[in-house]
Amino acid sequence: MKILITGGCGFIGSTAAERFHKEGHQIYIIDNLSGGDVSNVTVPHKLYPLNVEDRACDVVFESVRPDVVVHLAAQVDVTTSMKIPQADAQTNIMGLVNMLECSRRHGVKKFLFASSAAVYGNHEAVPLAETVQGEPMSPYGINKKLGEYYCTKWQELYGLQTLAFRFANVYGPKQGRSGEGGVVSIYMQRMVEQQELVVYGDGSQTRDFIYVEDIVDGLYRGAESDLTGVYNLSCNHEIRLNELIETLQEVGHSTNVRYEASREGDIYRSALDNARVKRDLDWVPLYSLKEGLAKTYQWFQANAASNVEKKATASRSESKSKSLGLLKKLRPYGENALAFIGLYLLMKHGSSWITETNIDFKLIYIFIIGVLYGSRQSVISAVLASGLYFTDSLQNGREWVSLLYDPEVLFILALYLFFGLVVGFVSDKHRRETVEISQKLQVEQERYDFLNTVYKDTRYVKDELQRQLIGSKDSIGRIYNIVKELESHEPEDVVSSSIHVLEHLLETKQISIYAVNQTDFLRLMIKSGNDELLLPKTIRMSEHGWVKKVVETQTIFVNRTMSPDAPMMAAPVINNGTVVSIISIHDVNFARLNLNYQNVFKMTVEMISNSLARAFQFVGATSANRYVGETPVLQENWFRQVVESKLAAKKQHNAEFVLLTIQSDDGQSVRSAVERVADTLRESDYIGMIRNELVLLLNNSNEAEAAIVIRRLEKNGITARVISGEEAYAG
Repeated sequence: MKILITGGCGFIGSTAAERFHKEGHQIYIIDNLSGGDVSNVTVPHKLYPLNVEDRACDVVFESVRPDVVVHLAAQVDVTTSMKIPQADAQTNIMGLVNMLECSRRHGVKKFLFASSAAVYGNHEAVPLAETVQGEPMSPYGINKKLGEYYCTKWQELYGLQTLAFRFANVYGPKQGRSGEGGVVSIYMQRMVEQQELVVYGDGSQTRDFIYVEDIVDGLYRGAESDLTGVYNLSCNHEIRLNELIETLQEVGHSTNVRYEASREGDIYRSALDNARVKRDLDWVPLYSLKEGLAKTYQWFQANAASNVEKKATASRSESKSKSLGLLKKLRPYGENALAFIGLYLLMKHGSSWITETNIDFKLIYIFIIGVLYGSRQSVISAVLASGLYFTDSLQNGREWVSLLYDPEVLFILALYLFFGLVVGFVSDKHRRETVEISQKLQVEQERYDFLNTVYKDTRYVKDELQRQLIGSKDSIGRIYNIVKELESHEPEDVVSSSIHVLEHLLETKQISIYAVNQTDFLRLMIKSGNDELLLPKTIRMSEHGWVKKVVETQTIFVNRTMSPDAPMMAAPVINNGTVVSIISIHDVNFARLNLNYQNVFKMTVEMISNSLARAFQFVGATSANRYVGETPVLQENWFRQVVESKLAAKKQHNAEFVLLTIQSDDGQSVRSAVERVADTLRESDYIGMIRNELVLLLNNSNEAEAAIVIRRLEKNGITARVISGEEAYAG
């Protein structure tokens, strides 16, 4: 099956992915990687980095067409739900509804929802059964309860099978520090780092801890079952935090414990009754608390060094990022200062033409800075340019008080400030528009990349299915390529090809074809080139009831009594309403002897009948050119085709035949000689001309049998001798 896991890169999701993959299923994951890590998933999978509330998820469903959805993605931190309830509702409600709708639209067979013990709230009477009316204490618990209601309604309204599991406090390898079960991972990490453990409260508050592999086993069993509704998934053991710490110190090492005030929204006692799920799902938790903590602690120890390295790398990256950010902020001021210094040196120490020209380089300076850096730097540059102009005026002997009342000076100063503001405003506006366009392009590029990825995935799956379809033993393409061999106008070619077609389609080397005539005898025309298949060359209809049944009823025969005197299956080849031959299968693997196998055999024999009918029609239409006069003697070109067909059948199926040259002892005409040979000919034999000599082809005969025919011909005054196929074509 195709399993789509939301939140599949988290510690529960990645463990679920490993379990489903181990059971032979294909894994697809939707995860925004806010709380998960791609490295958590160690099995082949396809990841779509999306939020579960994103409408693009519908494209994923349309491409993947999952059979089962395991919805684990959620905002799992109770404290966060208290501080930012909108964010909790966005993921835990809108995300769930989006997943339910996608599942409904695209034919998902089963939807599994990860609910929580938080739906019960604070109850003294534990363990809590599913029938207990919940009073959630946090937005997280409220949204999980509402999520169960959504699942129930989607099943009632749309027929989508939904199964909600109320998880107890889950812990295990790869767990982060947030969420209900995060206390174990927090304590584990602090123990590995030899830091003290913090308990909020007096440590007598209880939780029902369950190991992640037990949770995943429940998810797997739920996906494989027809179970629906809401179930607790727990160990049904009420464990105090102080007991948890004692067990942790047993599997790890002792460490200091610090007690602080309780947190708002925390539940005091929690334990879930698992009697219903044990009964209905045949599931039980396999790991004790000590066993689960030991496996978890081993994982944290093994990953401690890599975590330290990750933190160090992250710290270096953050420090570098801060330095680059500060440099980026200071750079415009520095470059503005350098530009002003350049302007000052140019004005004070430049050549005489600069001082004599009418160009105001201060305006150019303001313009360049404004275009490059926007309004803030353009205003600064305008102030600096005004200061330079004011200083120049003072150096020319003017009093600064008089400058304050000089309209020309005030106009120039106002001009600099106004010019700086205008240039900065235009530059900022252009920059904002550029950023907006860039952001839109980025969004569209991301959308294009996503759709292109989905298209490539869909194309890959389509091509893979096409390859499987063409290559599979029952594929239309393969059957077409095989039965194409029957497209011949020569009856001999059709008969020879029939064996090859039947062997490939029915996967057996136990095929025979007997010719049926107006007598009681059936002559073997051809059989599989299997040395172990020993068959009589002639059988009598009166001695075999199955032959008579096939000929008279013109229907397929199946040896349901397993009689050793009859083939496993036999079917008639019919031409113009008359049975002309019988095709038999003498040995079949018993496991394959089913209705599908019988239908393939029947269909193939019907195709052979149609091909033979066309071949006989062609023979009839070309009889004027095919035979010598009104005799059964084939013209040389037609007779050579028959011989070539026999040579091919001999090479492929070890089919025997013998060529005899015949001559009349008294030198009579060809017609007379043929009439004298006619008594010796069988329906499956041929007579034709090769280099103006009469040649007799004895079908399915060896040289010993040919010797008998030669003696019969001698009694009729006909001399015959055996020649090889090569000799017939020599000269």
